Amino acid sequence: MTSEDEPQAPRSAAPKVPYWHVWTDDDGVTHQTRCALSAFHLQSMGGRAAPQWNDELVSAEATVLIATLPTGWIGDWHGNPKPQWIVPLSGSWFVETTDGTRVEMGPGEISFGGDQNARPDGTGREGHRSGTVGDAPAVLMVVQLNGAAWIAARPGAFT
Repeated sequence: MTSEDEPQAPRSAAPKVPYWHVWTDDDGVTHQTRCALSAFHLQSMGGRAAPQWNDELVSAEATVLIATLPTGWIGDWHGNPKPQWIVPLSGSWFVETTDGTRVEMGPGEISFGGDQNARPDGTGREGHRSGTVGDAPAVLMVVQLNGAAWIAARPGAFT
């Protein structure tokens, strides 16, 4: 192999990838905080593949599912069943937390659901509500973390 054939490392600085973090404070109120994944390291995925920026968030058992939310779907107030990463693949959806924050996300935007310790507020709202936005279904990839260490993770847990 000549030096021209060897994989080249990226010449850019390590990236920061933004995501929305749904979390619960000590009073059981849910919030959304804009965070960034930032622990990227250059490594090859193997063979002759050039190095790429990887941030290994969790190395544990997980459940991966694809969910399709029909047009007009609303998931009224509920907590995330497990700590989970949610990435829209197509369509758009929203997440509203009990502090009144509503975030709309489209393809490629990332959210982490860590509101497992939410408690009902004075009107009975608990956790978050979510639903589709627009006139198309939302297709989501959901990666549920099975380890107890991630239950109710707060912003900064993945940096």
